[in-house]
Amino acid sequence: MERIRLTTAQALVKFLNQQYVDYGGGPERFVHGVFTVFGHGNVLGLGQALQEAPGELTVYQGRNEQGMVHAATAFAKQSRRRKIMACTASVGPGAANMLTAAATATANQIPVLLLPGDTFATRQPDPVLQQMEHTYNLSITVNDAFKAVSKYWDRVTRPEQLMSAMLNAMRVLTDPGDTGAVTIALPQDVQGEAWEYPADFFRKRIHRVIARLPHPQEIAAAAELIASKQRPLLVCGGGVRYGDAGAALRAFAEKFAIPFGETQAGKSAVASSFEYNLGGIGVTGNGCANALAPEADLVIGVGTRFTDFTTASKSLFSHPEVEFLTLNASPYHAAKLDALAVVCDAAEGLNALAAALEERGYRSGYTDEITQAKKSWAAERERLAGVEYPVNIGNTGAFTPEVAGHLDEKLPEYAEVLGTSLTQTQVLGIINEAIPQDAIVIGAAGSLPGDMQRMWNSEIPDTYHMEYGFSCMGYEIAGALGIKLAEPGREVYALVGDGSYQMLHSELVTSLQENRKINVLLLDNAGFGCINNLQMEQGMDSIATEFRHRGTDGQLSGELMRIDYAASAAGYGVQTFRASTAQELRTALAAARQSERSTLIDIKVLPKTMTHGYGAWWNVGVAEVSGKEAVQEAYDRKHSGLKKARSY
Repeated sequence: MERIRLTTAQALVKFLNQQYVDYGGGPERFVHGVFTVFGHGNVLGLGQALQEAPGELTVYQGRNEQGMVHAATAFAKQSRRRKIMACTASVGPGAANMLTAAATATANQIPVLLLPGDTFATRQPDPVLQQMEHTYNLSITVNDAFKAVSKYWDRVTRPEQLMSAMLNAMRVLTDPGDTGAVTIALPQDVQGEAWEYPADFFRKRIHRVIARLPHPQEIAAAAELIASKQRPLLVCGGGVRYGDAGAALRAFAEKFAIPFGETQAGKSAVASSFEYNLGGIGVTGNGCANALAPEADLVIGVGTRFTDFTTASKSLFSHPEVEFLTLNASPYHAAKLDALAVVCDAAEGLNALAAALEERGYRSGYTDEITQAKKSWAAERERLAGVEYPVNIGNTGAFTPEVAGHLDEKLPEYAEVLGTSLTQTQVLGIINEAIPQDAIVIGAAGSLPGDMQRMWNSEIPDTYHMEYGFSCMGYEIAGALGIKLAEPGREVYALVGDGSYQMLHSELVTSLQENRKINVLLLDNAGFGCINNLQMEQGMDSIATEFRHRGTDGQLSGELMRIDYAASAAGYGVQTFRASTAQELRTALAAARQSERSTLIDIKVLPKTMTHGYGAWWNVGVAEVSGKEAVQEAYDRKHSGLKKARSY
């Protein structure tokens, strides 16, 4: 048997270059690059291998370990999980910085390969720089923390272990039903150690991802269940997009007159204007989908995990005879809500189910409810997009925000300090109208995901990219870079709040370095507005969520902070704009579109002007004991909600 003498790191790079996937259209290269932040734990091992013989792998210079993994995750997500990036960091803090992003990838079931450096396998220099020592177990390192956030985890303590580790890594990375972050910990001494690897280990490997066919018995049972129902409702999840099942879902809905609501991950699988697309559903859903959901006697989840936001903490689907049916590549997710489970690829399942229902001559019992619900929501969306704060309102109290009763009396102060009359819903309406239809928008956390799931209209597939499986602040800008690497010919817009921007925006620099233009639309309401809503809705006073100076009372109750975010981005070399009126925003959007480098528009908006409500309850941890009557009332409301929700 022919053998090749290589270091562990060199063998790893050579192996990654030979991995391909085939989804039925022929082999495509799977691993497209490596994001790096080098340190002593990886630069002389994996760094040396990438410098000397990278093969087809492009090496990207990350600025923050969490940010670069977010970029890699977004790259894979926008590529519908058919292309991935690897990420390498040094030991200790470098590795630990990747944990949050690893959890984000795994929660969303997006494949990303993590290659953190590790402490010495020989233990000779213990404790090496940045090593965390555990007196009860010397084999534990920072990288053991990845076990909780990875779909597969391994540590290569001998060069020959790399072979089984990487073959298992590829197994998980290419599994549609159980993918996520894969972590291969690489002790820094082992990275540089050599071994004679079998040449066959480096042959071209084609991982054929076969769409799982549904079992005929499951389809027969599912068709029988649907045929017994008058008002079924589909829920379009991320599996519809990853499985290229948008056309199949559209055809299924149209053929049998079954409406569907969209999850954050499923949005833009089918055009928003399609007659059976109700739009966002659940806690951050709109008045259209949430109006029809309680009347559904059957809920058909397609490629969805049925999170608490989708189900409104299991309270939304409240018809007394409601049952659940799922089509999912994951047996685990298919079993949610005690559903009749069909474990399959989304498109294959929908097509097989359509054939079975066609034999039965089935059509739902809806009349004009879908049309009326969509018409009603269109009018409400138009109202939201037109909400404007009156100029020179002063303290007259003539303006009532969407989220009323919290900071109403403070709005004139916000308007003066931020120098704005813009509302958040107005801004989203303008942006949705102004940017190209084929542009890709990305978001992640705060109040913007709710506003976007409700208000954003997508007409072209895969143009809505929301990370809400982990709701990770800081994903937005790094993710925009990953999307741009996946789709370099399209405009990419990151919609981000001021809180998320402060948390993580370092990959803006990488976008400039790579000449990959992204557009950051920063909505600044001078606080963590989403959580301020939550605390005040549950009877609390505002605490540590408004961006205020420390006051004379010792609390964060002083003057509002006015931060010039455009100035911060301009220092990197980003082309920046400022907007505090509708016309300034439209002008800035037009100019940003013409720019050849990354842009940022600093958009000042008033708090409490985001969307709100629309009939979905959310179970949150309200204090059972409080001296405040409003908190006690919130606790009582929580238990009233629990009585109406499913227990499992």
